[in-house]
Amino acid sequence: MTTQAQQDMLAKVKQEVGFIAALDQSGGSTPKALKLYGVEENEYSNDEEMFACVHAMRSRIVTSPAFDGKRVLGAILFENTLDRDIEGKSSARFLWQDKHVVPFLKVDKGLADEKDGAQVMKEMPELDALLAKANAQDVFGTKMRSVVKLANADGIKAVVEQQFAVGKQIIAAGLVPIVEPEVDINSPEKAEAEALLRSEILRHLDALAPDELVMLKLTLPEQANFYQPLIEHANVLRVVALSGGYVRDVANQRLSENNGMIASFSRALTEGLNAKQSDDEFDSTLDATIQGIYDASAT
Repeated sequence: MTTQAQQDMLAKVKQEVGFIAALDQSGGSTPKALKLYGVEENEYSNDEEMFACVHAMRSRIVTSPAFDGKRVLGAILFENTLDRDIEGKSSARFLWQDKHVVPFLKVDKGLADEKDGAQVMKEMPELDALLAKANAQDVFGTKMRSVVKLANADGIKAVVEQQFAVGKQIIAAGLVPIVEPEVDINSPEKAEAEALLRSEILRHLDALAPDELVMLKLTLPEQANFYQPLIEHANVLRVVALSGGYVRDVANQRLSENNGMIASFSRALTEGLNAKQSDDEFDSTLDATIQGIYDASAT
């Protein structure tokens, strides 16, 4: 990546108003995403056809006139999407060159089994090769997800330690990691888990060198502005919110109450879109969705 492109992407993510589109459903979540989009499982017969269907959905979203860099800061891609083209360009390059949308790549390989009320990420032995591929395609940053289900100090510590250890590997490769320790919205101990998580993240942020920048992707908190100390931290480029299963109206309302936090929605972004819609219907639905998420992110 040219230094200029990197600087332009960094400035955009740091300074501009907008949100990050999460277009990174992977193998396990793809059938559900397609079903919500109106594509039934009998419309594809194997993984290759399934991924072709979901790539068609993502391509339709990002090539829509409603999807533009004025409101959308960035987009998170799945590796399979990175390997495919949109309008004759690699997906990541199309996003930046044609839409002025900063490309990110999901790098985790899914979740390990639950332990101490949390799920760390599975091992990523091929991460260096994936980061090299991302760099070769002008990707700006990465995203990786863990899950916290209970207010268990050991589980939360394990999640955050792993996230920051892998984050440093990503920083060393010249990319900006989005650290995502999701708190399950259905946790019976959600507020308590968020308190433990905030403390643990702050401890790791304080240990970073001044030039080690990260982004954080967090569940919308029970207490408005609870993550303000993270938003204001010198090592944090941006704090983004996941919708986590909240319907879009609820997610937008919660987001609007958290100043300085911006959206990185997946299901809430594609809610209401359907493969059978005409282009006009699709574009107007997407336009209204993007405006709503943008407005909630602008508070």
